Amino acid sequence: MNLKKILVMICLLFISVTVAHAGQTLMMATTTSTDNTGLLEYLAPEFTKDTGITLKWVATGTGKALKMGENCDVDILLVHAPAAEKKFIQAGYGVDRRQVMYNDFIIIGPKNDPAGIEGLNPSDALKVIMEKKALFLSRGDNSGTNKKEIFLWKQAGTGVPEKENWYIQTGQGMLATINMAAEKNGYTLTDRGTWIKYMSQKGDQNNLKVVVQGSPELFNQYSVITVNPKRCPSVKADLAARFSDWITSSKVQKMIGDFRLLGQPLFTPNAGK
Repeated sequence: MNLKKILVMICLLFISVTVAHAGQTLMMATTTSTDNTGLLEYLAPEFTKDTGITLKWVATGTGKALKMGENCDVDILLVHAPAAEKKFIQAGYGVDRRQVMYNDFIIIGPKNDPAGIEGLNPSDALKVIMEKKALFLSRGDNSGTNKKEIFLWKQAGTGVPEKENWYIQTGQGMLATINMAAEKNGYTLTDRGTWIKYMSQKGDQNNLKVVVQGSPELFNQYSVITVNPKRCPSVKADLAARFSDWITSSKVQKMIGDFRLLGQPLFTPNAGK
């Protein structure tokens, strides 16, 4: 068989697979940052174009997204709480976890930095916030960001100051929490992608700035996980595998790296690393 015939057969096979999936829908639970930043609206049409599959998603905190996976409400997850994800898989709820991209967490606060924490490491910054009773807004929603914040308070040796009146749990997504921090002149922890999105929206009206960044513990990994079809027979595991292959492909990894606002990348691709 010559090369031309082989290429024709490969093309026909690709077309037949795409047609077979045409009109089908993949349901995903994901963190608010992939939705708030506009990343999924940027990627979803290309996924449909390439595969014929429609991607729909629910954006919520990672804790709730994992619970949706446990309850067989979705086919796939795109989340950012590695420790919780590994427990999810060990408990038999998920399979085929793959790294997709990362950014980092940052602490933002008023431009005049009333607590004087700019440039400190996360532990020292949180200790000063506690000592000065500076207003701090927590998502308080068991999201990946909230899990990281709780980890940082514990790492600082202070414990989470849940009962303090200067510590406000918003129960909201990241953009809403940043907006509340701006309104109340307080501090909060956010992922950098959502912060860049917020800056692009506010422009000159932005009264917040980054005060803590760059520490290794602020690394923020995003991964995709297929809900285990052995636990959830209704899961569309074949469509989930197509999405996992697609989002970790070199083409889409480049798309993620090229996704920018204000000239800044919101996420850095790292599939296969």
